[in-house]
Amino acid sequence: MEVLSVAAEAYPLIKTGGLADVVGALPAALAPHGVSMRVLVPGYPKVMAALSSGREVHGFDDFFGEEARLVAGRAGGLDVIAIDAPHLYDRPGNPYLGPDGKDWPDNWQRFAGLSYAAYEISRGRIEGYRPDILHCHDWQAGLVPAYARFNPGSTAKTVVTVHNIAFQGAFGWDVFNGLRLDYEAARSGAIEYFGGISFLKAGLMLADAVTTVSPTYAHEIRTADYGMGLEGLLQERAETVAGILNGIDTTEWNPATDPALVQPYTASTIAQRAANRAALEERFGLEPGEGPIFSVVSRLTWQKGLDMLPPRIDDLVAQGGRLVVLGSGEQWIEDAFAGAALRHPGKVGVMIGYDEKLSHLIQGGADAILIPSRFEPCGLTQLYGLRYGCIPVVSRVGGLADTVIDANEAAIEAGVGTGVVFSPATEVALAEAIRRTIALFARPKVWHKMQRRGMKSDVSWDLSAEKYADLYGSLLGHTRDDDSDD
Repeated sequence: MEVLSVAAEAYPLIKTGGLADVVGALPAALAPHGVSMRVLVPGYPKVMAALSSGREVHGFDDFFGEEARLVAGRAGGLDVIAIDAPHLYDRPGNPYLGPDGKDWPDNWQRFAGLSYAAYEISRGRIEGYRPDILHCHDWQAGLVPAYARFNPGSTAKTVVTVHNIAFQGAFGWDVFNGLRLDYEAARSGAIEYFGGISFLKAGLMLADAVTTVSPTYAHEIRTADYGMGLEGLLQERAETVAGILNGIDTTEWNPATDPALVQPYTASTIAQRAANRAALEERFGLEPGEGPIFSVVSRLTWQKGLDMLPPRIDDLVAQGGRLVVLGSGEQWIEDAFAGAALRHPGKVGVMIGYDEKLSHLIQGGADAILIPSRFEPCGLTQLYGLRYGCIPVVSRVGGLADTVIDANEAAIEAGVGTGVVFSPATEVALAEAIRRTIALFARPKVWHKMQRRGMKSDVSWDLSAEKYADLYGSLLGHTRDDDSDD
């Protein structure tokens, strides 16, 4: 099966979050299942630099205002098609935000262009290539099903994956005439949303299949608490909605071979983590200590629940814990963590920003990782934690609930606990989870068994890739078993 994955980012070419990790990992994960996947991304400067030896496979005389071309090649281990449209994508820094930290005002046009290019490819614009499936990720690719449905020439089936329903690609109705979309999309109501336009709503309404990145999140987004206004539509289309849990690249994230670690280790040599723990203390200026090192690697936002942590840091330190933080986000949350570091020198270390290599060292050296999200479609950080023996402390929502088993006394006795799970996502519940984690850390035999159990968990893409391949096959009217018997 030929599948074109359509996304605003893909690791290692361009990354702002977990979406890029998923898009970058899927092609290799799907290859053993008879799926050939190419990735369509905007031609940001980093992408075009990585595709310097690529070849032009199609040209547009007028691509939303100026000339553009499609450039195909191999980059970052991916088969990539990039949209080389400098007037839309040749901008430095974050792919979504300008230097002022605000959305680029023409984002509607930039990501309509991404969807439109996918549609044009599905019409056969690239000689010798016509995908069977268009797999569209988040709102930036949400218009793909609308172009495929209402504009002529596409026979591809469409899948929309919701990585975070909070981001919906909402714009004023005045942009409709610039979308190059047949007016039937407007007449049918497929794109209208509270008097404006929502790219994501169009995708959810028109896709042949909708997936989310965990089974629990697939249920949650059909409720008023988590559906962000789209729960009614998703309830109507419930038979098309499935939750397929994300995995991680277990080659990229492997403590036995990770070059970012001072000392590699495995589940059977977990004592060797101590060298990484010492390196982490040095990197963040922590005083050596016997208590657990808690960590945060995250966007510092309300969604992630990280406004709840700073008020509990004094208690965490008083109980013998220490904390390292790597991330950026809302200014007042950044300031709150910085203030905690000033109050507790040697106990709390904070680095504002993101550093991929350092994130690996944190997973390999910290004792526990805090993920108190108010909602979390899947989450990858807890999967990295399991893989590295860094105990996840998570709220019971979305993919966190699907991947971490709470180490209550019954679970400890049964030998199944892999982390600390708390509910509801409140400051009081988080404080109790921190207290429980410190108590578990004081029981070394129990703690080390939890670490080893987590490290042996299957957090790979294997099972989920098989589910995606089955979904693609069902849309095309056959199964992979049918293919293998031919």
